[in-house]
Amino acid sequence: KKDSRLEVAHATFSQLEEVAVSKSVNGRVAGVLFDLGVSSPQLDSAGRGFSFMKEGPLDMRMNPMDGHSASQWINSASEKEISNVLFNFGEERFSRRIAKCIVREREVEPILTTKQLSDIVKHANPSWEKGKHPATRSFQAIRIFINQEFNEIEEGLSQALSVLKVGGRLVVISFHSLEDRIVKKFMSAQAKGDKFPKDLPVTMDMLNPRLNLIGKPIKASAHEIERNYRARSAVMRVAEKTA
Repeated sequence: KKDSRLEVAHATFSQLEEVAVSKSVNGRVAGVLFDLGVSSPQLDSAGRGFSFMKEGPLDMRMNPMDGHSASQWINSASEKEISNVLFNFGEERFSRRIAKCIVREREVEPILTTKQLSDIVKHANPSWEKGKHPATRSFQAIRIFINQEFNEIEEGLSQALSVLKVGGRLVVISFHSLEDRIVKKFMSAQAKGDKFPKDLPVTMDMLNPRLNLIGKPIKASAHEIERNYRARSAVMRVAEKTA
């Protein structure tokens, strides 16, 4: 049954303000919730190409109709570019070794499926983290790069300040340390306000803080993790718009 209170807009985080303006709610929104990263339905659908646990086309695009797929990129990028992506977006210690193996294997045949890439990374990774598949970091890194996720998060957070009304809440759920680092840095900076020269005497009202941090970061309880194992790494941060 259709609920008149709900309206769905197909857009990216960086289009948040554009959508708010089109709906005549810019600056009037009571709450913005960002649920970052890939969703369970995307991971569970082999055809989307996000999971190293399921055989499927190596796609990884949030919007399959937009941009280049992971397969197109992995088969054309330089060894150095692949290595940098794995290190910067996945904190993969063996990024150079894995990149070298990827380039070598694609010369034999194109890398077109998730299983191909997963097997290459698995065999190239000399030290597997306990309880973690050896391709976890590489798949995360490539997905983040393909979708420009960090740029989208930064732009979305900035635009959230515009669409929220004073007193409105900004809630962000992140699922790994790199995402959470961006959110924490943004909220902390907005809570401190404008920057002035170090030795310049300023009062609190001159700083013009835009957010007030609400409570401490919240993590999933043992009970929630038992019901939903993917929530184990989730961190939720909340802030209120003050100006």
